[in-house]
Amino acid sequence: MSTGSGTLSEVAATARVSEMTVSRVLRGKTNVSQKTRARVLEAVQSLGYVPNRMAAALASAKSMQLAVIIPSLRNIVFPELLAGITDTLEGAGYQAVIGVSEYSLEREAKLVAAMISWRPAGIIITNAYHHPDVVNLLTASPAPIVEVMELTRNPIDMCVGLNHRKAGAATAIKLLEKGYRRFAYLGCDLEADKAAGKRFKGFLETITQGGGELVAKSTVDEPSSVALGRRHFADLLAQSPRIEAVYLSNDAVASGALMYCLAEGIAVPKKIAIASFSGLEIGQAMPLPLTTVRSPRYKMGCLSAQRILDRLDGKKPPRVTDAGFEFMEGATT
Repeated sequence: MSTGSGTLSEVAATARVSEMTVSRVLRGKTNVSQKTRARVLEAVQSLGYVPNRMAAALASAKSMQLAVIIPSLRNIVFPELLAGITDTLEGAGYQAVIGVSEYSLEREAKLVAAMISWRPAGIIITNAYHHPDVVNLLTASPAPIVEVMELTRNPIDMCVGLNHRKAGAATAIKLLEKGYRRFAYLGCDLEADKAAGKRFKGFLETITQGGGELVAKSTVDEPSSVALGRRHFADLLAQSPRIEAVYLSNDAVASGALMYCLAEGIAVPKKIAIASFSGLEIGQAMPLPLTTVRSPRYKMGCLSAQRILDRLDGKKPPRVTDAGFEFMEGATT
């Protein structure tokens, strides 16, 4: 069936192949020669054939959609993750259906229940801490599942991510090596953003073990943004005159903090050092590029989608995939 001007049988006749071969090409299967594939795609284009995915799914009882649940579209790290997922799925004929939890475990549970009801081919969900109902639903689901962006030793099915605690510790080690000993922290609510909470814990443990001290801390119950960093940095600095270096939850918040310092004539890093997490383009485009940890968001999206596709293809991908991270020495420390 088709919603275009051509039909599957017409494509097959034009390309001089069977309808089954046309179907294999359109589903991205590899057991078709390059010459045959090119002939089929040329026929598809010339006839204006558009596959009816819904009809195909109903006929085969197989969904060609993957459920993807992320915490936010306001946080600019997640579009890069989604780009990796959709780019990888595109060639295999699958589409991503996106749900946004807004960092609410209850909302995440409702999204998962709704999405599982239409039996997706696979499920990608961010982070490793979920509502108990979500754990129960995903554990019972026959679909392959990937928890992405955060490592866990005991994933529901599979996970692709990085160790956020180690990322926070890595930043602390670099700052201690530079001689900083009096630290402050600014970011969003650590109970809502569990990954940021793990980074802060790794950071705090490491500076304490290295002879450092946390002399000020401010967490704000609002989404991470440049505006958050710029609005609340002055309040953080007012907590203590002893602050030497500030660790921020991510590059968006850090960019706002750096903007505040530049506007107020506060010398960075001479007066106050700034370090962060994410490796966002905005942080590297600032007049002083941020010192940060780059997380491989696009790569994690690609890997998570590929793990689903591998499982659907009968392969046995690794249960846990550490995508790693990279420390980036900027001009703010």
